[in-house]
Amino acid sequence: MSKAPLLTDRAALIRNRTRALAPGAPFLHDIAAEELQDRLAMVKKSFNTPGVVTGHADFWGDALGDGWVVSPDDERVSLAQGAHDLVVHTMALHWANDPVGQLIQCLRALKPDGLFLAVMFGGQTLHELRAALAQAESEISGGLSPRIAPMGEIRDLGGLLQRAGFALPVADRLVLKASYADLSALMRELRAMGEGNALDQRMRRFAPRRLFSRAEEIYRTAYGQDDGRLPATFELVFLQGWAPDESQPKPLRPGSAQARLADALGADEFKIED
Repeated sequence: MSKAPLLTDRAALIRNRTRALAPGAPFLHDIAAEELQDRLAMVKKSFNTPGVVTGHADFWGDALGDGWVVSPDDERVSLAQGAHDLVVHTMALHWANDPVGQLIQCLRALKPDGLFLAVMFGGQTLHELRAALAQAESEISGGLSPRIAPMGEIRDLGGLLQRAGFALPVADRLVLKASYADLSALMRELRAMGEGNALDQRMRRFAPRRLFSRAEEIYRTAYGQDDGRLPATFELVFLQGWAPDESQPKPLRPGSAQARLADALGADEFKIED
């Protein structure tokens, strides 16, 4: 029985992160860290044994404060089972070959009623670049090769929390717009974040220069701003779930309500005809 193809070439991903001009520190990581801190501030609970899973340890080891146990986002997460009351997975889950497996491992690392938070890139990220490259490559070579990692939509990513066994799952997103002088500037930003092409099925030979010049022409025609800059969309998806515990609120059994919703709302109730 053949194995399913891998999404990510882990060796290439680690090389990209190691060669990054500013490992883990560009503006998107700063924004993600601020958003996570805001979400933690809204939780009326203190955490004493936090852990973080990330491919950008240099940045995230400092960004969340002291006392965090840091685990790389390897296929096997190194957090000890049942050792943490908070686990955060930062800016790496979109590269996971087995995202549900990563979530299950994070759940196992939590104590009962422990909190899990994650932030990653979502499906709207770089949709302009994805479309421009696809059209340019189709014109030049008559086909497509994997160049940008497929990223999950928020509804699908929220469903992964349920599949992994988290209680009270929540997913939300933050869409950000940036702009760049040209395609080369955007590509440099991606390399600085360690987000270059690390797809396992990527082409191993260099792409022709005309591919990127044609992609920029298409990009400018379809999306270019009046000031001549190229816009780029980044979608950050945030996931939140809890390790199951008997103390958590449970949904009521269907039909067990003691009052009518229409009465609570002061509204008239009408029967819907078949």
